[in-house]
Amino acid sequence: MFDTLPAQIGAVVIVLVLGFAFLKGEETERIAAGAYGLGWLASLLVQMDSNLYGAQWSMMAIDVVMLLVLGGLVWKSHRTWPTWACASQLLVVTAHILMTLDVRPPISSYYTVINLAGYGVLIALAVGTFWVWQERKAAGLE
Repeated sequence: MFDTLPAQIGAVVIVLVLGFAFLKGEETERIAAGAYGLGWLASLLVQMDSNLYGAQWSMMAIDVVMLLVLGGLVWKSHRTWPTWACASQLLVVTAHILMTLDVRPPISSYYTVINLAGYGVLIALAVGTFWVWQERKAAGLE
């Protein structure tokens, strides 16, 4: 779980971005942060470290649900950042599909795509939250 330094740094980044979104974001940012946080915690619970080379169906289900949440935000929100977050999440789901179809990409590339695309979602959320915060600040609402 958090046994390596990169895992610990990643956890700190996730907590900071989600906290920023909850404190300074509006409803769209809070929904995305809540979904990301719940998905992150759920994935920590269901991941099978003993099955690193096979399809992990529960992880795929969590990522598909996150894709649906972000897709709903793209559809209902007037902001642009959910589109970028949804595109990054689509990369994650595509990587799961490739593993399921037994295309046999190198396992390191599979995990690299999933991790980097996850950071893509976080970056989109952080940038979107920053823009909302600055808009409120400029309007004198904060």
